[in-house]
Amino acid sequence: MKTAFITGITGQDGSYLAELLLSKGYEVHGLVRRSSSLNTSRIQHLVTDPEYQSGALTLHYGDLSDSEQISHIIRTAAPDEVYNLGAQSHVRVSFDTPEYTGNTTGLGTTRLLEAIRRNHPVSRFYQASSSELYGSTPPPQNEETCFHPRSPYACAKLYAYWMTRNYRDGYQMFACNGVLFNHESPRRGETFVTRKITRGIARILAGKDEYLSLGNLDARRDWGFSPEYVECMWRILQQPKPDDFVIGTGEAHSVREFLTESFSYAGLDIGKNMRTDQKYFRPTEVDALIADGRKAADVLGWKSSISFQDLVRIMVDADMRAEGLEAIGEGDRILEKKMPCRWWKGD
Repeated sequence: MKTAFITGITGQDGSYLAELLLSKGYEVHGLVRRSSSLNTSRIQHLVTDPEYQSGALTLHYGDLSDSEQISHIIRTAAPDEVYNLGAQSHVRVSFDTPEYTGNTTGLGTTRLLEAIRRNHPVSRFYQASSSELYGSTPPPQNEETCFHPRSPYACAKLYAYWMTRNYRDGYQMFACNGVLFNHESPRRGETFVTRKITRGIARILAGKDEYLSLGNLDARRDWGFSPEYVECMWRILQQPKPDDFVIGTGEAHSVREFLTESFSYAGLDIGKNMRTDQKYFRPTEVDALIADGRKAADVLGWKSSISFQDLVRIMVDADMRAEGLEAIGEGDRILEKKMPCRWWKGD
């Protein structure tokens, strides 16, 4: 049985990755920030579902700013694989909290790498890098594209990216960067634009809101489906040697397109049910991010199967059910057809 340690296990990617690893027979340890309220909703089924009640999941209270606790976990769990998914990951919020973002998203990676180096250097390390590293560099972007970060979040991620490479080169650690482009799901945080749109649609249909407020509609992103992307994280750490990979669909759509596609699917009118609000605009914007994922296809044998339209339908259906509405159902049929026997079962 292999052992894995996941920071950010309560987030979108962390919860899907935990499911994947448990399905493969791993013993999984996860880092959870202590709070006065429960923040484990995305992984609660892993604790209560009989299918997962094998004693293979252990949660540890801690934080990426707490080097002592991180070192203790690495020393006692001695994980074969470490996945660093924890961060202050909201780009717009990073402009309001730049110091905190740098401490957790940037320095947190260094604390984790140093804990591995000192306590269990044979651990294989995965760093969740971001397409935001490329910023204003024209697309498509691949492993050789120059970085030009345009937010405190991207700057912190860039520091973490280079620290990962430095520990790989300097200490011969198996340390890898996965430069993942935008990936979404029904478990995406409610303040991220895709989930904000699909949840807003459900609330409008439920009669709770009249309209949805958004910022820049012209930003273009390469959007994929999170459960497929966490499988790619695992594949990166199964390679014979450490390396960095760009992961994405190679297809970009604007926020406006996501809005139009989802409103059309739900039968809503953008002119009636959407407003633009300047407070949601960033001080510095990233116009277009499109992955050139040929290396991942060639080396990892990975390619996404869930299309942009599929993703929209999956997310709208899930949020309609969450509001107590009857889902349109096309998203469920897509999952049944394209991911029929997968470890991921939906929400």
